[in-house]
Amino acid sequence: MEAERLIATGRRALADSRVALDIVGEAWQAQMLAQAIGNHLALTGPPELRGEARELSETGSRGGAGPVLPARALRLTGVGNVRGTLLGLRALLGEVGIALVGVACATDEEGLYWQCIEAIDAADEAGDRVRVMLRRLVVREHARPPDPADSPASSF
Repeated sequence: MEAERLIATGRRALADSRVALDIVGEAWQAQMLAQAIGNHLALTGPPELRGEARELSETGSRGGAGPVLPARALRLTGVGNVRGTLLGLRALLGEVGIALVGVACATDEEGLYWQCIEAIDAADEAGDRVRVMLRRLVVREHARPPDPADSPASSF
């Protein structure tokens, strides 16, 4: 499945999560997806993103122990739109962080609290990597010479 569709699925699943364990499970799914997208971009993405993509992959693996269910990220088949994927992933990671803060604040279980704190840290770090890659894409776009086909003179 294409990355943007997997991200949208994750965002819907997180929004529909009502109990702490479901939210933690969706946080784990998001981290696994960040890892998979990082791996994919490190291998096939634009050259200027590959180093940061490798770091995203490593950061994605730090999301804590996940539930015993199949990772949504295993269905990743490709990244069609790099910028759209990174924007969606940044949004998902931000939503995961907010949801985990809610769980951490509401729990009396020390183990769950610390699991949330570690997952928040991992989501924040992954989000930082995504922001760096988005900035590099902007720099890349500004560095490209203008396409002559886009100029008004070419329409005559």
